[in-house]
Amino acid sequence: MQNNRSLSRELSLISLGLIKDKGDCKLNKFQIEEIFESALDSLINHCRDELENCESELENASQKILESELHEGVDTSFSKIRDLLKESLIKIETIMNTISVTLDFPKLIVSSGQIDIREDVNQRISNIIDNLTIIDSDIDQAMNGWRLQRLPRIDRDILRLAYVDINFLGTPVAVACDEAVNLANKYSDTQGRKFINGVLRRLQTAKMK
Repeated sequence: MQNNRSLSRELSLISLGLIKDKGDCKLNKFQIEEIFESALDSLINHCRDELENCESELENASQKILESELHEGVDTSFSKIRDLLKESLIKIETIMNTISVTLDFPKLIVSSGQIDIREDVNQRISNIIDNLTIIDSDIDQAMNGWRLQRLPRIDRDILRLAYVDINFLGTPVAVACDEAVNLANKYSDTQGRKFINGVLRRLQTAKMK
């Protein structure tokens, strides 16, 4: 169930990126379903791209190891050889981690046909569209002088999804924040992740009062 919720959040985030960022946007269930299908296609294509990148990186890592072996025969600088091997091993480790995550996507494709995931995405998107003004205003109050509209769209939507989790869906605050951080780690940059973390902490503190 938790994996389904995580998948719902990710598909919701991608879906929101396909909707105009306006408070007067109204969508019916059929329109949201079409957006969901587009989001699912985007996620599957991302999976394919990741696999292709993994293949390329594995080839590069193998080439590095081969080069280090050739250097060993003509160059007695073991430190150089060691550095080349370290670099290759780090790349391989990164690639294997990526493959580990990517191999979960066949389950994603099957799970996305489940009614509960589709309904959950529909509910999250509808909550944001129908309450965008209130959601953005409350998040603004937790931003210490910043405005939500100054953030990149992806960061705004991650925060909005966390807000909906906490205030509309009854998700425990710590769980909602952890899920938002996971999305930020995957879709935002370093600055965005730090900012999202700070806002989430303030939202969490406000909710506990």
